[in-house]
Amino acid sequence: MTSATAPTEQFPVRVFGGPTALFEYGGLRFLTDPTFDAPGDYQVPGGPVLAKTAPSAGSPDDLGRVDVVLLSHDEHADNLDNSGRALLADVPVTLTTPAGGQRLGDQSKGLADWDSIQLDRPGGGTITVTGVPAIHGPGPREQVEAISGQVVGFVLTGEGLPTVYVSGDNASLDAVKEIAERFGPVDTAFLFAGAPRFSVIYDGQCVVLDSAQAAEAAQILGARRIVPVHYDSWAHFTEGRDELEAAFTAAGLADRVEWGHRG
Repeated sequence: MTSATAPTEQFPVRVFGGPTALFEYGGLRFLTDPTFDAPGDYQVPGGPVLAKTAPSAGSPDDLGRVDVVLLSHDEHADNLDNSGRALLADVPVTLTTPAGGQRLGDQSKGLADWDSIQLDRPGGGTITVTGVPAIHGPGPREQVEAISGQVVGFVLTGEGLPTVYVSGDNASLDAVKEIAERFGPVDTAFLFAGAPRFSVIYDGQCVVLDSAQAAEAAQILGARRIVPVHYDSWAHFTEGRDELEAAFTAAGLADRVEWGHRG
């Protein structure tokens, strides 16, 4: 159960570029989609080349303790790169897709839609992490997963704690509506954005939310705090901070946006 009076900004957020953010919640330290490799070209097996254009705002050595990695998917280098993959060996728990959980080994657990896991808090009590729907492209989920693979989002809840949503690489507002029906309003929403597009797949349509959709997702969720990620450092991201700021301002949400501490 989440306290109705839980503070909106209970925890600070550090962002490192791309989809990677670090935050402490309920005494545990969570890291989203770890990406720390240098700029360069990274091949997606059977797919396009991803070009990283800027270095991360830190390295794995800068993180300190990480208790849990929330990994939206393991198949694309802009969500899990070589440095991030090496980091997983030192993290007690990695939560990801069912298929990714099988690929990544014993310290990982896959969460299907609405599956949950209880994590012990250092001072007693638990945090519940629930896997929630995410669709990495336009169209029916089965068709998208055949091209882009499985993706999962996460909702974190706990007694006296704010409700946190981590979208992962999701392009579906219908999925956001399902999540809002079960968990809304949320206190903090980590929204993966950037309007990434590839001319060779989906006819150039977005495979993750664009800026206007991110603002709409925040409204659907009733998000009290919005932390945008996944909008910089890669060439296939076609919208960045300027477009996000404009979209959130147009939606009357500018005062809810927090960009996080860089590095």
